[in-house]
Amino acid sequence: MSQKRTTTRSRLLLLGLDTLSAEGLAGLTLGRLATDAQMSKSGLFAHFRSKEQLQLELLEEATKLADAQVVAPAMQAQEGLPRLRALFAKWLGWSTRAGLRGGCPVAAAIFELDDAEGSIVRDRVAELDVKWQSLLRSLAIDAIKCRHLDRSVDPDQIVWELTGIYLAHHASSRFQRDPKARQRAEVAVAALLRRAGAKISR
Repeated sequence: MSQKRTTTRSRLLLLGLDTLSAEGLAGLTLGRLATDAQMSKSGLFAHFRSKEQLQLELLEEATKLADAQVVAPAMQAQEGLPRLRALFAKWLGWSTRAGLRGGCPVAAAIFELDDAEGSIVRDRVAELDVKWQSLLRSLAIDAIKCRHLDRSVDPDQIVWELTGIYLAHHASSRFQRDPKARQRAEVAVAALLRRAGAKISR
């Protein structure tokens, strides 16, 4: 692929990802992206053969961005509970720190595609969700192994509640524009971890 084509493709993915984060999958069309990029629709087809291909590639781009903004820095924290807490802290509001206008594209797609059975885009979102939950679970298990959490704790319950807190934060901060959304999420996580046996200092 030529340097010019690669540069154009990268610009299209950045524009598309910004639209995806702010307006969801429904707001993202090839025509809309062509207009935003100030190019012809036929020119856009040289990069993306279909709306589904565009959506799938944008989901991959969102994953790469989240890995850089959330996972990579969190993994620098001490193993066990510090790493789990770091991951959650980086997870909150990551899309804003990444420069996107809206919220997490994958979190939004989970609600947008919840009933779209048979869609390859829905299937990919489900795979990404499972992968993320597996990462959370592995960190919860590490925290238990390090004795930062009680051995009786169910790691799957920890993951379920952390995910619920994140989605509540997403809705509160993005939809309600609640300035206390992050504070409430942090209080909820601290309470969850205390119940799991962690010694949390404020």
